Amino acid sequence: MNKRRIIYMPHANIQYSQLAPERRHWVMKNCYEKLFDLVLNGDYKIAFEASGKTIEEMATQAPEVLEKLKQLVARRKVEPVSSPYIHVMLANIPLEVALDSLRHALDIWEKYIGVRPETGWNPECGWAAHLPELYLKAGFKTLVMDADSLLLSFEEIRNATGLAYDVQGHSNKNHLFKIEDYIKNKPQFLKYITNPSRTEEGLQMIFRSDCMANPMLWFLMGATEGLRKEPVSIQEIKAMLANWKLRIDGSGSFIMPYAEDAEYIGSSAYFYVKQFNQARFFEPEPKSVERFGQLLDAAVEAGFELSTPGEVIAAAEREMFTNNQLLCIENGVAWHGGTAKAWANTEYSRVMDPVCLSILNGIKAVAQYLGFDLETLDADLSMAMKAVTSAYVSDSRWPPLPTSPGRFNVRESLDDMAAANRAIKAAMEKHGIAHLRALYSPELMATQIKAIDDKLMAGNFFGE
Repeated sequence: MNKRRIIYMPHANIQYSQLAPERRHWVMKNCYEKLFDLVLNGDYKIAFEASGKTIEEMATQAPEVLEKLKQLVARRKVEPVSSPYIHVMLANIPLEVALDSLRHALDIWEKYIGVRPETGWNPECGWAAHLPELYLKAGFKTLVMDADSLLLSFEEIRNATGLAYDVQGHSNKNHLFKIEDYIKNKPQFLKYITNPSRTEEGLQMIFRSDCMANPMLWFLMGATEGLRKEPVSIQEIKAMLANWKLRIDGSGSFIMPYAEDAEYIGSSAYFYVKQFNQARFFEPEPKSVERFGQLLDAAVEAGFELSTPGEVIAAAEREMFTNNQLLCIENGVAWHGGTAKAWANTEYSRVMDPVCLSILNGIKAVAQYLGFDLETLDADLSMAMKAVTSAYVSDSRWPPLPTSPGRFNVRESLDDMAAANRAIKAAMEKHGIAHLRALYSPELMATQIKAIDDKLMAGNFFGE
């Protein structure tokens, strides 16, 4: 009998909306380090994803924490998983920016951890048809995908659950159990969650689902908030794992029940904002570290083998099927039954994105005139490219009303735009083309950045 494997993958984003810069070190010590200690000291194996920016910030602010991650990777207790260098919504941004950020993140992992991850994570699982090819081009072999988005691409599942997408909504997170109710006895659908698959071009994929992740998140938080009489218990988690074990026997080889924020292990992170529109961010939640250990123990007790994406792929390589459903996943959706387009339709995106695009077009115009392409930029234009990519960060654009990002999140993007503009100006001056303002006008762009800066900073921000 094939082993029943199980993957837990906390993922880390130090640029989280409402995570103030001065609070980031606290998260590294009370979330990431506590998780690493748990895995180091136990008979555990997990995957861990982090943006390149998160790795770099840990190297600067908490090198002792990063050293523990390096030890875990060396001992094969953690499989490293990479994403873009900046936490961006890949489905919403120009392809050049997306590819540059994915490659830059791999460089950062290699620089600080000594390995170049082969498995990728797509922030918020925002979807567009070009993303598999993008990850292959960046150098990845495997991508963690969202099963709920794929399953909702089947008309019969969409009709049976009654779930609908809306670019103005946060998510359908607490209603995705309806998908599980519909597919629990249907191997033709379960196979997408319990088996790896591949694209025709060869990108390998494994799928995570809120069917399992959401109950586990509520267990970690120990929350009721008027929606339950008692918090989710470990007995409920064990029952859920037992049910999925039976489903695996009839349809595949593994499940990936937890691909959620690493910040929920040690803090409340964004739980109360996302679930209840409450202005409560990153409150200490030390018991969630112990509870995450209980989740791992429960899986082992249920007969699962703690595993990693690479191990699941290797074990199933011969049986992997070509996934022909990808082109049916709706363009612009995201995980939690939400949409990537929600990030593009907030006030902040609508104001900032056109300015970011104008700056990017300026980089391209100046580079082309000088005989560069985006892979051979000089130091100043490269600096401009990194700055405008940083300005695209998703968490300065999220969440939608009645909540909002933190003022500091938006401030960072505005500062990045100004830095990018200055770098283009420096490049033009060094190459003696400052007078060729038809290519790009740094002076005029400075007034545009100031205009949106004044507009956004004059507004009200959630939680202030």
